[in-house]
Amino acid sequence: MGSSFYNFKRIGIVPPASDFIDITLSKIQRKTPTVVHPGYHINRIRQFYMRKVKFAQDCFDERLTQILTDFPKLDEIHPFYADLLNVLYDRDHYKLALGQINQAKHLIDNVAKDYVRLLKFGDSLYRCKQLKRAALGRMCTIMKRQKDSLSYLEQVRQHMARLPSIDPNTRTLLVCGYPNVGKSSFMNKLTRAQVDVQPYAFTTKSLFVGHMDYKYLRWQVIDTPGILDHPLEERNTIEMQSITALAHLRACILFFIDLSEQCGYSVKQQVALFHSIKPLFANKPTMVIVNKIDVRRRSDLQGEEKELVDSMLSKDGVEHYELSCYTEEGVMDARNKACDVLLQSRVEMKVKQNKVGDDVLNRLHMAVPQARDDKERPAFIPDEIIEKRKKKEENAMEEDEETSVRKLEKDIELENGGPGVYNIDLKKLYLYKNPEWKHDVIPEIMDGHNVADFFDEDIEERLVMLEREEERLEAEGFYDEEAFMADSDDEALEQAVKEMFDRKKVNQINARLGATRKGLPRGAGPRAPNSEDFKAMLKERGASVDASRGRSIGAKKRGRDDSEMEVDEPAQESNAVTRSKSRLQSLVRSRSKGASAAREPSAMGLKNKKQKLDAEKLRNKAQTQRNLHGRQGDADRHVSVKLPKHLFAGKRGIGKTDRR
Repeated sequence: MGSSFYNFKRIGIVPPASDFIDITLSKIQRKTPTVVHPGYHINRIRQFYMRKVKFAQDCFDERLTQILTDFPKLDEIHPFYADLLNVLYDRDHYKLALGQINQAKHLIDNVAKDYVRLLKFGDSLYRCKQLKRAALGRMCTIMKRQKDSLSYLEQVRQHMARLPSIDPNTRTLLVCGYPNVGKSSFMNKLTRAQVDVQPYAFTTKSLFVGHMDYKYLRWQVIDTPGILDHPLEERNTIEMQSITALAHLRACILFFIDLSEQCGYSVKQQVALFHSIKPLFANKPTMVIVNKIDVRRRSDLQGEEKELVDSMLSKDGVEHYELSCYTEEGVMDARNKACDVLLQSRVEMKVKQNKVGDDVLNRLHMAVPQARDDKERPAFIPDEIIEKRKKKEENAMEEDEETSVRKLEKDIELENGGPGVYNIDLKKLYLYKNPEWKHDVIPEIMDGHNVADFFDEDIEERLVMLEREEERLEAEGFYDEEAFMADSDDEALEQAVKEMFDRKKVNQINARLGATRKGLPRGAGPRAPNSEDFKAMLKERGASVDASRGRSIGAKKRGRDDSEMEVDEPAQESNAVTRSKSRLQSLVRSRSKGASAAREPSAMGLKNKKQKLDAEKLRNKAQTQRNLHGRQGDADRHVSVKLPKHLFAGKRGIGKTDRR
């Protein structure tokens, strides 16, 4: 991994050896052909089993290569991560496990190569099958021997996924010191890391990272476990994490001490720890933070303790700050000071490394004029320039006065009725040669014609004249006359037809229910109305049935007179009833036709019955397709297939797969 910042959460899961073998064999069974017969040509049988062996080799290689790629190589990552992994997992054990996985990969490749060579000379299906079994068996045996290495790497992966994401090269504040001196409390005040705080030592057992912002920059704050003052070889894993961070991270060191000695360690022990780990602070800005000043301050020290604390601050320009995480006194000041010191040191370090000199300083040149002699030469300004400046200042003062009195568009809007009533004139500031052109209407062209040419300029005057005429007609009583009423005979006729249809519907409903003819002889039920009944009904309604309505509707449609119709003598005797009856029949036919008009081809927009039948076929076919693709509902009792198709639909052959 070339980058110094490594994301350990991307490492894939390492399965146990047994699961590793099961996954691979299952994949071979699923993705290679499974049908072969002794009757096949020997070349086809050899190809069948060679494919199995090669596919097994590819499966093992793919999984093992993924493991070797995901896990970081200690020689390629940042020294901080390399030492941290050495502290947590033991460098030798880690390298040995990855080396064994790499060796297993090469052994599997050799096994596959050897047995593919033997399969080329297999003389029967049985011999080829036994060679394939031997090859897969040896591969599985090699993987079983890697049981411990795979188990170790999986535990390492799980632990590495929980490590904090630390960028070794970014702006960092590193908090260190004895256990229980207030390091985690200080970090919780600066960031949202929410480190656990307890009143006993070694509450923090690993590195914790929090982030904050200062001067529009992103900073990371690292809380380290407590360190005790004893030789390096006697420090445990928890302490060595802090030592590793101190050694490799370019950060501002904040060394916390507790003068109240509530942490359980004396001032002398804390000062001794500072001097023992001070070599790790080389070339790094360092600050001594005196915590818990709400209990005891530095000014309260006397005698030997004061001399010890002063010895920490006397060398290498180490600064100190006093704060209290309990009362939050001095917390932000200490943070700001530490950040400023670190920024300054980073700039100085870049200058020393000639990075700034090569990239920036060589492109900068500052010209400094040299004096010729001691004679004073004041600047000469012409009178014209002085007058122009005065005029410019006067004009600027006048503009200021105008702007102070000038009305704003908002004021004009309020004077003219407010928002929604007054519209701002957006064209009044347009600069044209002729100011009258500001409000000219831009012609609107539609279909190649100017819309303004078709606009009636006198339309408003005509509207006013029309309104006046309407008022005059209302005043004269023109609209007080009764509206035109339809002929009473026609209304009575339509009412009679409606009642007949209603009575017919009632009879149909009663017939369905069996109420009209239940227990009655045939013909005893209500009979259909004849001409006499209809004539009496019309007389009750007050409609006339005289000869003036002699022409039937059908005759009118055919354009001929009743005198042209050939009728018998008896039919002419009851001419009024006949004509009324024919009118009734025409109304009945028109109603029945209206009820079934939706089913006629002409009503559907079709020419004939053939087009109607074709349209119905298309409709039924489309409905069938929609039913096929319909979603399963709550009432659908269909049980879908619960088994994978590839296990029951036959196996692929060993031929080429170019068609895919």
